[in-house]
Amino acid sequence: MNGATPCAIYRALLRHYPETIPNGISYGDPFEVLILTILSAQTTDRAVEAVRPVLFSRYPTPAALSVADEEEVGAVIRPTGFYRTKARHIIGTARRVREAYDGTVPGTLEDLMTLPGVGRKTANIVLSNAFGIDEGIAVDTHVKRIAGLLGLTDETDPAKIESDLKALFPQKVWGKINALLVQHGRAVCIAGRPHCAACMLTPWCRHYIDGKTNATRT
Repeated sequence: MNGATPCAIYRALLRHYPETIPNGISYGDPFEVLILTILSAQTTDRAVEAVRPVLFSRYPTPAALSVADEEEVGAVIRPTGFYRTKARHIIGTARRVREAYDGTVPGTLEDLMTLPGVGRKTANIVLSNAFGIDEGIAVDTHVKRIAGLLGLTDETDPAKIESDLKALFPQKVWGKINALLVQHGRAVCIAGRPHCAACMLTPWCRHYIDGKTNATRT
């Protein structure tokens, strides 16, 4: 791929979404970012933000959450979906942070991935949002789909997609490109019903260009 194309894609997205916050999860306290990012799996930012005030008023620290009753936590986070599994994960994560890291959320990818419910995607988001460290690019369903449509990757495995994207974009924008692609996937390039007519990326989109070419030939 032309080295200028990823830069053009990034600039076009940044112009269209200048106020994007990665994954809708606020910057700030690493413990809150960590827990909210775990809760954000397979749900909306609105659902996560709705439970935030009650959750952290009751369990403001890893120590408090680590000894919480699983059913009580589940009742609080129920709007986020999969609440039983998520309650178990965030309590287990809080316990490990308390026991293994003296109550301080670790700031490395390797350590974060030892926490219950934290995979590479979540760890990358926490590093970027809470610590300002862009060690990788979080690949969720939006990033995976749009990167493929644009022709930024031909891979389907998230780790390989991340590797391709890291080779295309400079490290200083790794955290931001995830946020921009997620925002674009929610607003314009929607799964199953992309609004190509409203998309600012059509000049570089392999899916759109191939579709036009095939239509012309037909």
